[in-house]
Amino acid sequence: MTSSFGFIARGALAAHLLATPVLSAQQQQPATPQQTLIREASRLDTRGLTANARALFQRAIDSAATPAARAAAQRAMAMSYAFDADCTNTVKYEEMVMAYWRTREADEPQNAFYQQGEMANEAARVCIDAGDLDTAERMYKLGSELGNKEPAARTHPASLWDYRLHHAQARLAARRGKADEAQWHVAAARRALDGDTAMARGQERYYPYLVGYVALYTNDLKTAESELTKAVAMNDRDPFQYVLLAMTYEKLGQGDRAKELYGKAFEMATGHNPPNAHSRPFARRKLGLKAPDAMP
Repeated sequence: MTSSFGFIARGALAAHLLATPVLSAQQQQPATPQQTLIREASRLDTRGLTANARALFQRAIDSAATPAARAAAQRAMAMSYAFDADCTNTVKYEEMVMAYWRTREADEPQNAFYQQGEMANEAARVCIDAGDLDTAERMYKLGSELGNKEPAARTHPASLWDYRLHHAQARLAARRGKADEAQWHVAAARRALDGDTAMARGQERYYPYLVGYVALYTNDLKTAESELTKAVAMNDRDPFQYVLLAMTYEKLGQGDRAKELYGKAFEMATGHNPPNAHSRPFARRKLGLKAPDAMP
């Protein structure tokens, strides 16, 4: 799983993988029983069978051979609750993962503090999509606080957390109907990007999403359409961008266009992270599709 604001240069990583087609011995090994459980449970979540999925995730947690494996299963359980827009339980399990990373602070401080910040932000993203804005705000602020505890030499700059927090606060303000406050944070996010070009190379593509999101929730639909069209082009594998643009067309009275985009989002949302966990059930409801009954 990846967060919605990944800092790694994924393009460079992808190029490296394409250049090395020979699998390592570890990659050639069959999946562990725990990995198989998590994979199957994740598939059930995307089908809407979240109760069945969580039974498998619990088995993966209970059978984990190491603390790291248990934390991985707990993070997957957090995302399972996200498919039901359950902010409370998502936070509960993300906090378990954060507790694991606290045990790693002495051995790998740069990564441990970054991961704690990531998990807090991941929970916050689920909560804002679920409409629990107060919990989302608390977790976003916690994520920034924890991420900024990373000691020197830092691999994730303070500017990244500054940008992320203003991005979040702008969206929260827009959801609360505070248009002026939202625009202040949009401008602050822009300054953060302009002030660190290295950081901006990985984060610029999330800026049209921010501007479009704020415009959508403050009823500037012309701007929302323009900026979210850019966001879809820049993040064309993120189903949430399609959902936002669909919502815009729905508000504009263009139902056929909205339905087309909801359809794309639904088909695309097969991952197990916050954008997919929100987009899949949201698009399913918009399309009038019924989730399958729970398995016996």
